[in-house]
Amino acid sequence: MKALLQRVTEGRVSIADGEVGRIGKGLVVFVGVAGGDGERDVEYLVQKVVNLRIFGDEAGRFNLSAMDIGGELLLVSQFTLLADTRKGRRPGFTDAAPPALAEELFQRFVQQARATGLKVETGRFQQYMQVEIHNDGPVTILLDSKDKF
Repeated sequence: MKALLQRVTEGRVSIADGEVGRIGKGLVVFVGVAGGDGERDVEYLVQKVVNLRIFGDEAGRFNLSAMDIGGELLLVSQFTLLADTRKGRRPGFTDAAPPALAEELFQRFVQQARATGLKVETGRFQQYMQVEIHNDGPVTILLDSKDKF
Protein backbone atom coordinates (compact mmCIF):
# COMPACT_ATOMS: atom_id res chain seq x y z
CA MET A 1 0.00 0.00 0.00
CA LYS A 2 1.26 3.42 -0.89
CA ALA A 3 0.25 6.86 0.34
CA LEU A 4 1.34 10.09 -1.30
CA LEU A 5 0.93 12.96 1.19
CA GLN A 6 0.78 16.60 0.31
CA ARG A 7 0.78 19.16 3.10
CA VAL A 8 -1.87 21.70 2.17
CA THR A 9 -3.46 24.95 3.24
CA GLU A 10 -6.64 23.65 1.62
CA GLY A 11 -7.84 20.93 -0.71
CA ARG A 12 -11.02 19.75 -2.35
CA VAL A 13 -12.27 17.02 -4.63
CA SER A 14 -15.14 17.17 -7.10
CA ILE A 15 -16.90 14.71 -9.37
CA ALA A 16 -19.40 15.43 -12.15
CA ASP A 17 -22.15 16.08 -9.58
CA GLY A 18 -20.05 18.68 -7.76
CA GLU A 19 -17.82 18.91 -4.73
CA VAL A 20 -17.67 15.81 -2.53
CA GLY A 21 -14.92 16.72 -0.07
CA ARG A 22 -13.10 19.81 1.20
CA ILE A 23 -10.50 20.43 3.89
CA GLY A 24 -8.53 23.30 5.32
CA LYS A 25 -5.02 22.99 6.74
CA GLY A 26 -3.85 19.41 6.75
CA LEU A 27 -2.99 16.63 4.31
CA VAL A 28 -4.30 15.47 0.98
CA VAL A 29 -3.49 11.76 0.90
CA PHE A 30 -3.62 9.69 -2.28
CA VAL A 31 -3.91 6.00 -1.36
CA GLY A 32 -2.92 3.16 -3.68
CA VAL A 33 -3.74 -0.43 -2.72
CA ALA A 34 -1.54 -3.22 -4.06
CA GLY A 35 -2.45 -6.87 -4.52
CA GLY A 36 -1.49 -8.69 -1.33
CA ASP A 37 -2.12 -5.70 0.94
CA GLY A 38 -4.06 -6.28 4.12
CA GLU A 39 -5.03 -4.89 7.50
CA ARG A 40 -1.41 -4.52 8.66
CA ASP A 41 -0.69 -2.23 5.70
CA VAL A 42 -3.71 -0.08 6.53
CA GLU A 43 -2.82 0.18 10.22
CA TYR A 44 0.80 1.05 9.51
CA LEU A 45 0.03 3.74 6.94
CA VAL A 46 -2.78 5.41 8.88
CA GLN A 47 -0.54 5.73 11.93
CA LYS A 48 2.33 6.98 9.80
CA VAL A 49 0.15 9.56 8.02
CA VAL A 50 -1.41 11.08 11.12
CA ASN A 51 1.79 11.07 13.19
CA LEU A 52 4.40 12.06 10.59
CA ARG A 53 6.00 15.30 11.77
CA ILE A 54 5.83 17.47 8.64
CA PHE A 55 4.22 20.63 10.01
CA GLY A 56 6.36 23.50 11.25
CA ASP A 57 6.70 24.51 14.87
CA GLU A 58 7.36 28.08 16.05
CA ALA A 59 10.90 27.85 14.62
CA GLY A 60 9.67 26.45 11.29
CA ARG A 61 11.12 22.97 11.95
CA PHE A 62 9.22 19.81 11.04
CA ASN A 63 8.25 18.93 14.61
CA LEU A 64 4.44 18.70 14.46
CA SER A 65 2.10 16.07 13.05
CA ALA A 66 -1.46 16.31 11.75
CA MET A 67 -2.54 15.04 15.18
CA ASP A 68 -0.55 17.79 16.91
CA ILE A 69 -2.12 20.60 14.89
CA GLY A 70 -5.62 19.12 14.55
CA GLY A 71 -5.09 18.94 10.81
CA GLU A 72 -7.69 17.73 8.38
CA LEU A 73 -7.36 14.82 5.93
CA LEU A 74 -8.64 14.49 2.39
CA LEU A 75 -8.27 10.84 1.35
CA VAL A 76 -8.39 9.94 -2.33
CA SER A 77 -8.08 6.42 -3.73
CA GLN A 78 -5.55 6.36 -6.56
CA PHE A 79 -4.54 3.05 -8.17
CA THR A 80 -2.05 4.85 -10.44
CA LEU A 81 0.39 5.01 -7.50
CA LEU A 82 1.04 1.35 -8.33
CA ALA A 83 2.06 2.09 -11.92
CA ASP A 84 4.91 0.01 -13.33
CA THR A 85 6.83 2.17 -15.80
CA ARG A 86 9.94 0.01 -16.23
CA LYS A 87 9.03 -1.17 -19.73
CA GLY A 88 7.72 0.71 -22.71
CA ARG A 89 5.83 3.97 -22.68
CA ARG A 90 2.52 2.89 -21.23
CA PRO A 91 2.32 2.22 -17.48
CA GLY A 92 1.14 -1.18 -16.32
CA PHE A 93 -1.11 -1.62 -13.32
CA THR A 94 -0.84 -5.33 -12.60
CA ASP A 95 0.50 -4.57 -9.10
CA ALA A 96 -2.72 -2.74 -8.16
CA ALA A 97 -5.27 -4.68 -6.13
CA PRO A 98 -8.51 -5.78 -7.79
CA PRO A 99 -11.23 -3.14 -7.30
CA ALA A 100 -13.19 -5.07 -4.64
CA LEU A 101 -10.13 -5.53 -2.40
CA ALA A 102 -8.90 -2.00 -3.07
CA GLU A 103 -12.25 -0.50 -2.09
CA GLU A 104 -12.47 -2.62 1.06
CA LEU A 105 -8.98 -1.61 2.24
CA PHE A 106 -9.46 2.02 1.26
CA GLN A 107 -12.66 2.12 3.34
CA ARG A 108 -10.75 0.55 6.27
CA PHE A 109 -8.14 3.29 5.83
CA VAL A 110 -10.90 5.93 6.00
CA GLN A 111 -12.45 4.31 9.11
CA GLN A 112 -9.14 4.13 10.94
CA ALA A 113 -8.27 7.71 10.01
CA ARG A 114 -11.65 8.89 11.34
CA ALA A 115 -11.05 6.94 14.55
CA THR A 116 -8.12 9.28 15.30
CA GLY A 117 -10.58 12.14 15.80
CA LEU A 118 -9.30 14.19 12.87
CA LYS A 119 -11.73 15.59 10.32
CA VAL A 120 -11.64 13.23 7.31
CA GLU A 121 -13.13 13.88 3.88
CA THR A 122 -12.85 11.60 0.85
CA GLY A 123 -13.16 11.43 -2.87
CA ARG A 124 -15.35 8.77 -4.49
CA PHE A 125 -13.95 5.34 -5.23
CA GLN A 126 -13.61 4.50 -8.95
CA GLN A 127 -14.91 7.92 -10.01
CA TYR A 128 -13.26 10.44 -12.28
CA MET A 129 -12.29 13.25 -9.90
CA GLN A 130 -10.90 16.73 -10.02
CA VAL A 131 -8.59 17.35 -7.07
CA GLU A 132 -7.59 20.88 -6.15
CA ILE A 133 -4.57 21.13 -3.90
CA HIS A 134 -2.94 24.19 -2.38
CA ASN A 135 0.36 22.51 -1.52
CA ASP A 136 2.02 24.18 1.46
CA GLY A 137 5.79 24.39 1.11
CA PRO A 138 5.57 22.48 -1.18
CA VAL A 139 5.79 19.35 0.96
CA THR A 140 5.09 16.02 -0.75
CA ILE A 141 6.09 12.65 0.73
CA LEU A 142 5.63 9.10 -0.53
CA LEU A 143 5.03 6.35 2.04
CA ASP A 144 5.01 2.64 1.29
CA SER A 145 3.82 0.05 3.81
CA LYS A 146 6.35 -2.42 2.37
CA ASP A 147 9.11 -0.26 3.86
CA LYS A 148 7.99 -1.40 7.32
CA PHE A 149 7.65 -5.13 6.79
